[in-house]
Amino acid sequence: MWDLPQQTYVPAPQICWTRTVLPVHHELMPRYRYSRRKFLATGLAAGAAAAAPPADNAPASLTDVDFRKLISRSGLLYEKPVPRSEEGIPIGNGRMGSLVWTTPTELRFQINRVDVYANNSATNSFFERHNDYCGGCAYLDVDFSGAAEDPFPESGFPQRLSVYDGRLTINGKGATARVLGWPAGDVMAVAVEGRREPVTARLRMLRFDNKYFGGQLETMVREHINTVQTRNHTAASQLHVRGDRIALTQEFREGDYCCKSAVAVAMIGQGASARILDESQVALTARASVILIASAATFDPKEDIAATAFRQLDLAMAKGYAAIAKETEDWWQAFWPRGYVHLTGGDDAAIVEQNYHYFLYVMASSSRGKFPPKFNGMIWNTGGDLRSWGGQHWFANLSCYYEAIPATGRWELIDPMFDMYSGMFENCSTAARQQWGSQGMYIPETTYFDGLEKLPEEIAAEMRDLYLLRKPWEQRSAAFLRFAESKHPHSSRWNWIQEGKWVNSHWTIAERGSGPYGAVTHIFGSTAKIAYLYWRRYEYTLDREWLRNRAYPMVKAAAEFYRNHPNLKKGADGKYHLHWANSNESVYGARDTDEDISSMRGVTAAVLRASQILGVDAELRPVWREFLDNLAPLSTSDNPDALKPETYSGPRVFVRGLKPAVKGQGLLPDGNSLPMWWFDMCTVESRDRQTLETANNTFNASLRNGLNPKMPVGVLSKQAIAAASLGRADAVRIMIPNQIRALAPERGTAYKNGGVLANRMTLREGPQALDAQRLGRASEALHLALLQSNPPAPAEDPILHVFPAWPKEWDARYTLAARGAFVVSASQRSGKTEFVEVESLAGAPCRLRNPFEGGVQLYRDGRKAEALNGTLLEFRTGKGERIVVVAAGKAPADFKRAIPGA
Repeated sequence: MWDLPQQTYVPAPQICWTRTVLPVHHELMPRYRYSRRKFLATGLAAGAAAAAPPADNAPASLTDVDFRKLISRSGLLYEKPVPRSEEGIPIGNGRMGSLVWTTPTELRFQINRVDVYANNSATNSFFERHNDYCGGCAYLDVDFSGAAEDPFPESGFPQRLSVYDGRLTINGKGATARVLGWPAGDVMAVAVEGRREPVTARLRMLRFDNKYFGGQLETMVREHINTVQTRNHTAASQLHVRGDRIALTQEFREGDYCCKSAVAVAMIGQGASARILDESQVALTARASVILIASAATFDPKEDIAATAFRQLDLAMAKGYAAIAKETEDWWQAFWPRGYVHLTGGDDAAIVEQNYHYFLYVMASSSRGKFPPKFNGMIWNTGGDLRSWGGQHWFANLSCYYEAIPATGRWELIDPMFDMYSGMFENCSTAARQQWGSQGMYIPETTYFDGLEKLPEEIAAEMRDLYLLRKPWEQRSAAFLRFAESKHPHSSRWNWIQEGKWVNSHWTIAERGSGPYGAVTHIFGSTAKIAYLYWRRYEYTLDREWLRNRAYPMVKAAAEFYRNHPNLKKGADGKYHLHWANSNESVYGARDTDEDISSMRGVTAAVLRASQILGVDAELRPVWREFLDNLAPLSTSDNPDALKPETYSGPRVFVRGLKPAVKGQGLLPDGNSLPMWWFDMCTVESRDRQTLETANNTFNASLRNGLNPKMPVGVLSKQAIAAASLGRADAVRIMIPNQIRALAPERGTAYKNGGVLANRMTLREGPQALDAQRLGRASEALHLALLQSNPPAPAEDPILHVFPAWPKEWDARYTLAARGAFVVSASQRSGKTEFVEVESLAGAPCRLRNPFEGGVQLYRDGRKAEALNGTLLEFRTGKGERIVVVAAGKAPADFKRAIPGA
């Protein structure tokens, strides 16, 4: 790997729960030209979440893109109100946002934020499934009643979301509303046109209760505070009137934990009047031209969070609506040229292109804050605190969104995930020692935003003995059971709890029946998968400071967790075997699971390479090398101990693990995980041909009914990703659009049978658990079908491979990021590659699989340069250099054209 130093990354603190956002000025990118010279490098800045996407005025590439026309094809258009709020239209600035929907006289919002959590890992108050919550700040209703006719009738008024501009326009009867989220400040704005009558904005509490609080009650009534208590946890909501502004604040408390939020509203107009309507809502009325909605959140118990939100309003008022709208439009219009996909070839190609850019819109609207949005609702909840699956993060779900991001080069969209996991580093390191008796760190599959709580030592000691199977489960102590009773069963640590119920005023838990095992208790691979994403960022950017300060600590800690795990032992065969581990959620307590062998191989290779690049931990390299060289192989069906049906007689395939197992079911690896694919073992460039053959056998076996146009692909499925990685264009052509369409809706709600909603999201995870997970998975598969930059084996040098799994029926042009710090543009027409353009961001050597049948000609920054031959093309690059590769006898000008269009 080329380890060229770069100076653009400023390391973020390991834990940073508070960020101040100020307006940022930036250049505008020309409409029909795009440059990518700086977009990856500058995208690494820790403060990029609030900044506008970078741009410069470098020469045009081979493709002139009408981005307005291209991206606008991904917008939404409604002609009537949605039947349920979950189908509203998403508007956000990356940190705060809402779906927007209508009643006959109102625009409705629920203002949500990514950094509002009712509780943390130390809670003892939320032990009932699906009852913990996060994100929600306030209901907001904008009331347009008083006119001669309802402004938002049952039909006949369009609601248009322009993803190109980041703006929603609602053309009601007698009034038009334009809604946007200001990227530079935590403010949303609603501009009102054509309305003569006053407009009223009401903030409403998300929860309300009547409860006796003794001497505090009079103060609460006087100060318009309503407090809802859940055991040791309190959620206090307060209404505020500050002159001609209103606000609603929340304060969550339990023990030492505190989180606060605020939503504040002001109007630009005439005759503003603020008043408290009742115990749960406050209103502001004016002949308004603009309604400004600000929000803020903090974990600092001393911060006046209402004042913080009002300061956001001050910034917006000082700017003025016209400037805010212009900055928002400019931000989005500069966001799109940083990478795109243009597809032609029928309805399937069109739906893939449309949903790809829409996915990027959803992520840019919700994933530029302190934390990643929760998979189950993101920042789009509309039902208050109801959020199926609660407030914890599942990496399997989170990965659907974030494993697709590296190839877009938009690092500010994945920074929240990195910040969250780096922020819990200390807690996860403690958990590795306390829970497993290991070293490094342990990131559980399901975890609170701050990781796992520190346990009392006597509980931790017993947990180790129980979970490592050193102490019979039947001998657990009464103290351990009492401690467990108040813990959440969604947490990996306590997932052996199936459910609970109240019996004679006592909370009584029911177990799953497999001792200390639950669906996610003994999943270790999430630690390595997360660390490998940190490594991938280095591969894509070659940013040595990122590697030193952010990636290496994570990769090393993940490798050391596995290497020092008490149940990792060298067998009589001289190989290291891991015992009593889960394979995703279906196999409990097996040996050499696919998840863990893949994880150990990938993360150990990465730590070895990173150590060499940085020149650190030289004394550990022989230890890591010996460990990697002597790891057990991936488990396959030809092993006598394979977990497989006794009747299986097919070809050699990967299996989930080996016997003995506490619970073993199925045969093939979980299609929602496929870890050997994630860790670069099963791609078109893989050196290990036997592994690649097994991977193809495994993929074929997963197609129970063969490839057919109606085959469903699950929301979380990685099957399309596997197909693209293996170069299976026949499968890609069916699987990617079918995954987007969600042909066989899964669980979810009865509403629309759990299928795709008008806003292209689904309720797959249950009521109020809106998600775009399938769009993330489909986007990752799309990237891999268009461009792979995988190494021949984990942590080796990447090889660029354009259109490795692209259907000949679809024409395509794209710009995507690649490992090696390259930005690649390429075009395929009628099944033939036309050109490959490589922009080098770090000056690393380039290795490109020859996409042409014979020799090639290179053009460097527009000038004819060397000619090359062979199946693998290797050539030098200079930092910032742009190199076009065409077939011998061709020139770049032969393929210059505008898109969409010709």
